[in-house]
Amino acid sequence: MSYNAHRTLPLRVEGLRQFRRRRTLVAFAILLVLPWVLVAAFQLGGGSGPPDGRPSLVDVATASALNFTAFTLFVSVGFLLVVAVALFCGDTVASEANWASLRYLLAAPVPRSRLLRQKLIVALAYAAVSVVSLPLMALLAGTLVFGWGDVQLPTGGAALPSGTALSRMALIVGYAMVSQLVVAALAFLLSVATDSPLGAVGGAVGLVIVSNILDAVTALGDWRQFLPSHWMYAWMDALQPSIQWSGMVKGTAVSVAYAVVLLALAFRRFRTKDIVS
Repeated sequence: MSYNAHRTLPLRVEGLRQFRRRRTLVAFAILLVLPWVLVAAFQLGGGSGPPDGRPSLVDVATASALNFTAFTLFVSVGFLLVVAVALFCGDTVASEANWASLRYLLAAPVPRSRLLRQKLIVALAYAAVSVVSLPLMALLAGTLVFGWGDVQLPTGGAALPSGTALSRMALIVGYAMVSQLVVAALAFLLSVATDSPLGAVGGAVGLVIVSNILDAVTALGDWRQFLPSHWMYAWMDALQPSIQWSGMVKGTAVSVAYAVVLLALAFRRFRTKDIVS
């Protein structure tokens, strides 16, 4: 059979290789166990009403399955999901270089642009599945323990019908995926630039930590809107009687813009990089 560059490193092969990695199984295990840990915490701790009569997201977490799902996302999106996305996107190329197997893939020969594209597609797919799997498991755990019903809004005194709330939840998960694009793109760029998977993953997570610190500096004023993590919780605007779109629109624009630039830099860097490992 003649050589065809378009048949090298099929997605199913790369996907299976990444699935068999121990870090993939551990990451998904943590994501799927977390909702049950939170359920146990609520069951052991018991319920407590809002002290000032104005409920927050944690105070209404046990009101229904969808309330519990929203709370699970709230406590996870700023760190746990960041780590999971950074792990899948930051480990994919750097680990090959660390194992000295990257040059053998290129000698197969797999064209550099195709190798990077295939790895990026698989990494983003696993990152997306990780973002989706957490709320799905939370929805299952919440349904079994807290029951299905209308969503009590953290604004207090208002509720959303379960059908409307379910569509809102789909919007929230979709926005959570988009907001993580900047983390995925930076981790992928660092994965191309370094032979250390830990450095790539840690660098992306560190960016979010630094961004959160700077976001707390109110003296920066409107400049904070350009920080990667500033709009990470804009999906909370969907938990209102009427959806407020402005925050999510701005957050999507910022995240996508950063992701496009960072991914372009990754492909440019890899195209001219000397592969010695």
